[in-house]
Amino acid sequence: MVQPVAVQQRVADLFRDSYGRLLALLAAPTRDIAAAEDALADALERAVDRWPNDGIPANPEAWLLTVARNRMRDVWKSHAYRMTEALAENQSEATEFDHVSAIPDRRLELMLVCAHPAIATNIRTPLMLQTVLGVDAAAVAGAFAVEPAAMAQRLVRAKKRIRDAGIPFVLPDRDDLAARLPAVLEAVYGAYAIDWQLTPQAAPIETLSAEALHLALVLTDLLPDQPEVLGLAALVCLSEARKPARRDPRGRFVPLDKQDVMRWDATLIARGEGLLRRAHGFGRTGRFQYEAAIQSAHCCRPTNPESLRKLYRALVRVAPSLGAAVALAAVEGQIDGPDAGLRALDAVADPAVDRFQPAWSTRAHLLAEAGRPAAAAHAYRVAIELTTDRGVADHLHEQLTSLSR
Repeated sequence: MVQPVAVQQRVADLFRDSYGRLLALLAAPTRDIAAAEDALADALERAVDRWPNDGIPANPEAWLLTVARNRMRDVWKSHAYRMTEALAENQSEATEFDHVSAIPDRRLELMLVCAHPAIATNIRTPLMLQTVLGVDAAAVAGAFAVEPAAMAQRLVRAKKRIRDAGIPFVLPDRDDLAARLPAVLEAVYGAYAIDWQLTPQAAPIETLSAEALHLALVLTDLLPDQPEVLGLAALVCLSEARKPARRDPRGRFVPLDKQDVMRWDATLIARGEGLLRRAHGFGRTGRFQYEAAIQSAHCCRPTNPESLRKLYRALVRVAPSLGAAVALAAVEGQIDGPDAGLRALDAVADPAVDRFQPAWSTRAHLLAEAGRPAAAAHAYRVAIELTTDRGVADHLHEQLTSLSR
């Protein structure tokens, strides 16, 4: 007899650690992700019901896989040919489980299926999060600011597309892998970046960034010789390590140079630095390695502004983006003076810059440093209007108030 609470915790751990692997194995033969999800959910429910009396199996993953497969076969076959459920209902099933000694990891194939060109770009990240990590569709919808019903419909359509198009759950050839891998990396990075904006005060276990970190580390296990995979994992580790220090006890945003380094996660920083060193060893530098190197520089005390400028310039050259251009302007202002930073900010050609909150907060800071309080106050007010995060808005209000002191 096992305490139900212990069983529930074990099942929760299996859901977190094994969901994607089991789902990929179940869905691969028919490419029917929805049917595999239903079967796996049924197996997990049965585990919660049965294990308190029967005991937790020596190989719980194999137990779940076998029960889920039986359920899928039961659905596929007509009544006359249905597989008997006795195998999943009595102790004789343990013999079959014992033969399944190792569960192969098929998550990479599942991620690449989600990144297939036949799948719409805007659903790849949500599909990956739900299928590989088991994130609830409603939670995914909230993270992407989409109505839950609309997100559910998109996910259903994407899974139907995979089934109907017969997209195989196999590693593609080298050229196809090279073509699809950036979409996988972008999906993981996108999930992390979105969470940065949407859930800054949530508990780590509840955030999409925690799932993105998990997925990035999964990729390093599956593709240990891909430097950009290692760079992405390093980037997420180093960024996530500082998360506990980004808010004060009242939830207000704390700028990087004011953060308490004792609240940074030293273990995550060390892991990120190790991943970045491994990536650098391949001699093929890319966008995510530059992003990770920037985060590594931010983790140093004191930070070397000149090193940051070199890294941001390289990043803008390799992978230009509005965020990188604004960050570079801030560093230019730090090194060469606020007027130089403002010139760099004015040179940003992206039309979205006028609605980009970090651009306005950076402009406000540079104007204040340049001794132009009235213009700085206007920029702070615009930044506050564009801010949806109350903690950041409170910080900007403090900066605005300080101009009149």
